[in-house]
Amino acid sequence: MKDETTAGAPAFSRRTFMAAATVGAVAVSGLAGCSPQKEKEPASAETAQDPYAGAQVFYSSCPPECQHHNLKGYVVDGKLVKVESSELNDCAACARGIARSQMVNDPDRLKVPLLRDGEKGSGKFKEITWDEAYQLIEDKFKEAIASDGVSSICYVTGSGNFGAMHGPVANAFFAHLGGASTTVGSLCCAGTTAAQVPIYGQRFLDTRNQIEKSKYVIAWGNNPAISKQGYFQRFEKVMENGGKFVVIDPVFSESASKASEWVAPWPGTDAALALALLKVVVDEKLYDEEYTLAHTCAPCLVDKATGEPVLQKADDPTSFVVFDKKSGEVVRHDQAGVEPALTLEGTSAAETHNTEFELMYAEAAKWDSAAAEAECGVPAADIERLAREYAQADKAMIIQNMGGFMRTENGTYAVATQLYLAALCGQVGHEGDGVSDAAGISEVKTGNPIEVPKLEQPVPSPSRFKFGEAILNEDPLKVNVLWSMTGNPMTQWPNTNMVRKGLERIPFVVTADQYLTSTALYSDLVLPVTGVFETEGVLANHRSHWIQLCEKAIEGPGESKSDLEIFTEPAKRFGFGDKLDRPMKELVSNVLEPTGVSYDELSEKKAVDVVGPDYIPYKDGVFLTKSKKDEFWVAAWKKEGFSPIATYSRAEEDARNGSELAAKYPLFSVQRKTYRSVHSTFNNLAWMDEVCDRQPVILLNAADAQARGIADGDKVVAFNDRGEHHGVAEVGERIKQGVVGLQNGWWEQQGGSSSYVTNDKWKTLGGTHCCNQTLVDVKKEA
Repeated sequence: MKDETTAGAPAFSRRTFMAAATVGAVAVSGLAGCSPQKEKEPASAETAQDPYAGAQVFYSSCPPECQHHNLKGYVVDGKLVKVESSELNDCAACARGIARSQMVNDPDRLKVPLLRDGEKGSGKFKEITWDEAYQLIEDKFKEAIASDGVSSICYVTGSGNFGAMHGPVANAFFAHLGGASTTVGSLCCAGTTAAQVPIYGQRFLDTRNQIEKSKYVIAWGNNPAISKQGYFQRFEKVMENGGKFVVIDPVFSESASKASEWVAPWPGTDAALALALLKVVVDEKLYDEEYTLAHTCAPCLVDKATGEPVLQKADDPTSFVVFDKKSGEVVRHDQAGVEPALTLEGTSAAETHNTEFELMYAEAAKWDSAAAEAECGVPAADIERLAREYAQADKAMIIQNMGGFMRTENGTYAVATQLYLAALCGQVGHEGDGVSDAAGISEVKTGNPIEVPKLEQPVPSPSRFKFGEAILNEDPLKVNVLWSMTGNPMTQWPNTNMVRKGLERIPFVVTADQYLTSTALYSDLVLPVTGVFETEGVLANHRSHWIQLCEKAIEGPGESKSDLEIFTEPAKRFGFGDKLDRPMKELVSNVLEPTGVSYDELSEKKAVDVVGPDYIPYKDGVFLTKSKKDEFWVAAWKKEGFSPIATYSRAEEDARNGSELAAKYPLFSVQRKTYRSVHSTFNNLAWMDEVCDRQPVILLNAADAQARGIADGDKVVAFNDRGEHHGVAEVGERIKQGVVGLQNGWWEQQGGSSSYVTNDKWKTLGGTHCCNQTLVDVKKEA
């Protein structure tokens, strides 16, 4: 905390909010930027006077699944009166971060514990005391444990708060309780984890500091004007510097409106498109052979009989072998002076072995540009040109960043084929190139605030994607208690009607949140939680380049408590209160200890950039696999029963399949992130209504709308056998014909989530979420 002695900004009114949130116009006009220009106003005595003279200044972070900008809060007379982007940022925070000042002062915030007093979903609750709430929690926990064991208590966390005193505290609490269950399946970027970790060795290594140095950037299946909004001026800088920015997306997104080129494939066909690019690169010898031989396992041998990579030593997983063209012998891949063969034709090894390069090309060979055009809906000439441009660019980068393309049945392979492409072209490990993941500090290890004891036996976990079925069928276990925090399953988990049925079936559902969310409506007990500037802590998460101190500036509303405080009292009742009831300095220090950043340093600086402005992932082609090379062949995929080399086959839920389902629901649908929210966080705030859509928008191509008698602005419903999503039609050419765009994050109180219709397929390779592999139809509201 600091005293503010320098000149401050004018009071935060709608006018100044609109100025600070100019970048939010991305969501409605296609504009994007980072540092909006402040409106010029004539000087007056009123504007000249500093309303924040003597204000106390506190620092915190915006902690949902976004960019984690550092925030600066001003407190006058015990009230948070303004939040602005801190001077520690390398670009301005967005309107959602600035809106924290409204969130803190919002009269709709929860203030006391609420107990359900009607049917689930009715919104009927009565106020109770914390003592009553804690007693109820203790009783219900004991009943569940006595009846079906501690695993019948299930807890779920989400991406609403990546701070160290939230999800990690829950992990510690439920482990100390004896091993509560949780859910399995990532709604986010499971495809990246399943592909990048085995191929490149590690993920959450972000290229954001290199974007503007690139000459050729592909945003593949994502919309950085929204999801990397704070950094979008770096993409614009690429074009200002004479480079090219390409957006691959079925939707003409805010990013596409500012890009050099828009490419619109059919949803779920991205792996085929990337393989087609690879085929052009290989056929025309555009790959970087020197880089490929030195830094990848492309020349490493795979035994035709076993289908497994050949190892020089069975107990050494890094002892891959290659065929040395100079000696005509099979030797270890990293032996000095060898000349590895990328292909084995004409060699003594050809009859019994393939190289990884040959196996990869065999998959690419299926997708010549004509075949790819037919499957992906992208002109063959464009495919060939994109391949040449990317491969021949001086510095080229692929932005994946949690892209919607990976939330499909082939999502893991789609990620992998892009990783293949980047490595073969030598576009990894240098200034201005690479593959942008969703983060930036996973090379810097962090600690847990509270020790998490290791469980003797693994606990069964129901699938998030099939949550309702798992609960109703008690498979793999019976759930008596559900604890939900930092997330909103009723808006984010697929097939919302089944999620609702699951919540209705569970005897005791607890939701800890700042608001009466969609999930809270279906809960038995709702606990009021403090938020940003109301809670002490630290953000040291792989989604940010910075470790940030989260200072407490004010008290939370009413009787609200932090997640740590909420867990501490039940911990005491179950005999391990001493594990959680620790000084905050100690807990923060535990998180910081492996990083090399001290508590005193962080307290002084408020935020520390732990990677630096010149950070380059996999620098100089040194990958983080055990072999230090890109490894194309993935053992984990084979163990799951899938091809260990990335491939493509059409998904089950595809509008072109000629199936009964496709005839009934002939439109692809894809989820769209919006400027007004991060998933469902911020979506309820009045300030968001001032700069964003005020109700769900369903994006339709003009031809699809005309065929259904739908006009722009009509109230419509997207539907399938899973459910319905209601909204207002936006009709035009902003989306590929045959595809519908549905906005993510709307609450029950706002008409309901688009997740009512989304695909809940389980299990795909890597456990990818298939929300963007969903078939629907659209009709006018009756």
